[in-house]
Amino acid sequence: MTYCGEPILAEDLLFRPVHSLIDQSLHARLGVTTTNGDGFGIGWYGEGTEPAVFKSVEPAWNDRNLREIARQIRTSLLFAHVRSSTGTPVQRSNCHPFRHGRWLWMHNGAVEGFRELRRDMAMAVEPSLYPAIEGSTDSELLFFLALTFGLADDPPSAVARAVGLVEELARRRGTPPPVDMTVATTDGESVWMFRHASAGRPGSLFYSTDIAQVRELHPELEALRRLGAGTRFVVSEPLRDLAGTWNEIPEGSHGVIREGEVVIQPFSPFWEG
Repeated sequence: MTYCGEPILAEDLLFRPVHSLIDQSLHARLGVTTTNGDGFGIGWYGEGTEPAVFKSVEPAWNDRNLREIARQIRTSLLFAHVRSSTGTPVQRSNCHPFRHGRWLWMHNGAVEGFRELRRDMAMAVEPSLYPAIEGSTDSELLFFLALTFGLADDPPSAVARAVGLVEELARRRGTPPPVDMTVATTDGESVWMFRHASAGRPGSLFYSTDIAQVRELHPELEALRRLGAGTRFVVSEPLRDLAGTWNEIPEGSHGVIREGEVVIQPFSPFWEG
């Protein structure tokens, strides 16, 4: 889940929605697994020049520290993720979101054949960036490949090159089509989102309708009045079943949220090695 808008308590975002991310950690409806109990993480922008992160290998539904700090964190941009491991260890460094400088990154999905592709992926990371890798996941390596290919300058192109490289590596090795991903990344000002699969259907990803329109559709909901102008969410699953509120990001697309406005465009990986 990603939130951007006027500053709001993290508690209101993580715990209060009917189908909140905490509820999804136990009762996911659209994911590969129903339970996402292999750790969690949140990242947010506050007073510092870089975002803060809080991660744990505890299940999100059972972490008292998360409840404690969520009552005190007020932020205009929050990333939150609950993890179901696809094979790498359950450890703090493998929990999302991943951070480098001002950037946050989180990924749902997997790189098929990661054991065979990991070394080649790692060797493609810019040497000056490589020491900053903390964990052992495909998700973090995708992030550092995107950083290598210019995430800070042109996020769509950088992610397209990162995914294109992984797909090219799989072709060379004769392994199955590798990438299944929904991704959210941010520099603290804009949020980029991606939905792509090398083969088959990628995981679900939605963004919210303009908050003024949602209030008109559902004037009876007091919770909507607490959300300021420019509020947007990006979610794997809708936080509440409200007609007209959620827009599915098309397969093979990326989008950017900037100052409350959303622009969706086609996403096509490429590699020129």
